[in-house]
Amino acid sequence: MVIHGYTRTTSDHYVFVKQFFEGNFIILLLYVDDILFVGHDMSKIADLRKELRKVLCYEGFGTAKQILGMHISRDRSSGKLWLSQEMYIEKILDRFNMGNAKPVSSPLAFHFKLSSKQCLTSKKEKEEMKKVPYSSVVGSLMYSMVCTRSDIAHSVGVVSRFLSNLGKEHWNAVKWILRYFRGTSKVCLQFGTGKSELVGYTDADMAGDIDSQKSTLEYLMTFAGGAISWPSRL
Repeated sequence: MVIHGYTRTTSDHYVFVKQFFEGNFIILLLYVDDILFVGHDMSKIADLRKELRKVLCYEGFGTAKQILGMHISRDRSSGKLWLSQEMYIEKILDRFNMGNAKPVSSPLAFHFKLSSKQCLTSKKEKEEMKKVPYSSVVGSLMYSMVCTRSDIAHSVGVVSRFLSNLGKEHWNAVKWILRYFRGTSKVCLQFGTGKSELVGYTDADMAGDIDSQKSTLEYLMTFAGGAISWPSRL
């Protein structure tokens, strides 16, 4: 894309931008076999489609409906757009036999006080816990958290601290998050209801980690009414 006048962004090497003299621009996302592009000038979009067809021998490039496992829906009359991972979440629940689990209302209940002291010590217990797909579940949750589910950022950050040495209570916490997903699989990101400006929020739990006594710092950035970044770091 560089030879066509596009510049690779420094923040994400899969994203390219091309600016035009009249102030218009096109943002292009390339990731393996997924392509997404956006711009104001439809004639410029049409030119891009022609160039991509020459290179990729593909006649698609219609209205975007899905990208990287996220479903895209929109209401043009109200100027709203939604990103959803409902199908992905349902697959997670079925894969880990939580499809019929009882839903809960919070991603991590207050009674979970996770620490390294809850890790297993006996060889027999550790062998038993090897049968638990802890890493697989946390990895699946993490992908959803990174893409659309800011509401589980803190809880996934907590359970991911025990990937190498876990206990039964850590596994119970992970299953709790899956139960939360059972009741919130339709939750999605919505854009277009606010001003086109960045708004940030931040918070910390003040020495909330039992083992290190460190604080977990979290912030949320929104644009056009929707969340775009939500790190949670110890």
